[in-house]
Amino acid sequence: MGKLFGTDGIRGRANEEPMTAETMMRVGAAAGRYFMRGDHQHEVIVGKDTRLSGYMVEQALSAGFMSVGMNVTLLGPLPTPGVAIRTRESSADLGVMISASHNPYRDNGLKLFGPNGRKLSDEAEGTIESWVVGENAPSPGHQENKIGRLSRDNCAQERYQDFVMSVRSNTADFAGLRVVIDCANGAGYKVAIRVLRELGVEVIPLGVEPDGMNINERCGSTSPGAMCKAVVDSRAHIGFALDGDADRVLAADELGAVLDGDHLMAALATEMQRQGKLIGNGVVATQMSNLGLERYLNSLGLQLIRTQVGDRYVTEQMFDNGYNLGGEQSGHIILSDHNATGDGLVTVVRILSMLCERGKAASEVCRMFTPLPQRLTNIPCLSPDVLEKHAVESVISDCEGKLAGIGRLLVRYSGTEAAVRIMVEAEEERMVHSVTRAIAGAVEKCVQNSFDGME
Repeated sequence: MGKLFGTDGIRGRANEEPMTAETMMRVGAAAGRYFMRGDHQHEVIVGKDTRLSGYMVEQALSAGFMSVGMNVTLLGPLPTPGVAIRTRESSADLGVMISASHNPYRDNGLKLFGPNGRKLSDEAEGTIESWVVGENAPSPGHQENKIGRLSRDNCAQERYQDFVMSVRSNTADFAGLRVVIDCANGAGYKVAIRVLRELGVEVIPLGVEPDGMNINERCGSTSPGAMCKAVVDSRAHIGFALDGDADRVLAADELGAVLDGDHLMAALATEMQRQGKLIGNGVVATQMSNLGLERYLNSLGLQLIRTQVGDRYVTEQMFDNGYNLGGEQSGHIILSDHNATGDGLVTVVRILSMLCERGKAASEVCRMFTPLPQRLTNIPCLSPDVLEKHAVESVISDCEGKLAGIGRLLVRYSGTEAAVRIMVEAEEERMVHSVTRAIAGAVEKCVQNSFDGME
């Protein structure tokens, strides 16, 4: 078994390692033991998205948790931020979301939350992973009288809906707004529609007919084209596209032009600064965020604090240093005054509140800067070792020199799939293409040489 935890929990092909019933049961037992501290009755909260394999993973995990004495509460389909909130408010020891986020239905994964509703640290994940593979795992002992119980919470969606509604502006009048919402046939397919209708907006729903296999299929934040088209066709004021577990969101203005996470963070930072509610004089984002966002924030006298890729690293920086706005270009927006993780629906409600209060078009309120040309390229690769090859390192170093002062470069091995990710941005499009071609060519050549060497 390879490394379990990546940049966002555990992820893989359903019914293949590590996402097998056997391994999931071991993960449940290991995570349960890690959080079995003190003499109180221990509890784990478990939510999921709409994938067919969620049923299998849910039951296997539950068996593992109960085998070490943890009570399990199943929430059913619920957005990831709803699981985080429920974990924190119920004083549970642990929360688990069964989801592969924006990946297709054939994949699945786990996101784990501590009692504070925040994703686990690298240290905690490392310990749990070592116990799963049998390294220094504590003895389970004889616990026939301490087997956990299983129950279901049928009110989880209503509680999360009430929470999301609580973040709306009390001075905003939402009547007359026409809003497209694409739920990606995922975890938010019910609660998102309920929230918007409760606000009083006219809703044009997309991606609200999950069948276990159509999650993220030509819909949602990874395929926002349908949402953009629906905005134009219905003459909506704005559109939103969630991902499969609804912890990220992209938007489209009234012209059907996409607004990514960087645009949404810029809009929220502008409004929060204007209202005196932006704490820390800055915004936390990852290395992937566009240089245009950084320059715009600097023009407001604000900083952009960058972290490594992964929304949990953004959260750690925010909570450790007192910032209340952060996120990722991909659409994870963290408003820590409300939640400790990315929350697509909270972001939707805050953006709609801002539109209503400002009384202007989404293209004016949400498009605060022009991004620098940026290109993201994925090169299939089975091992991160390729990035340590001299030929690749040399090309990357040369390209970094070319971009000095006019752009940025980030090359990394993916934490969620077997691929090298190359991000290049520069003031001129031709430079972006030139640098991308050079690095991609070097990586592909090394991958091919490695493959030829195995034959």
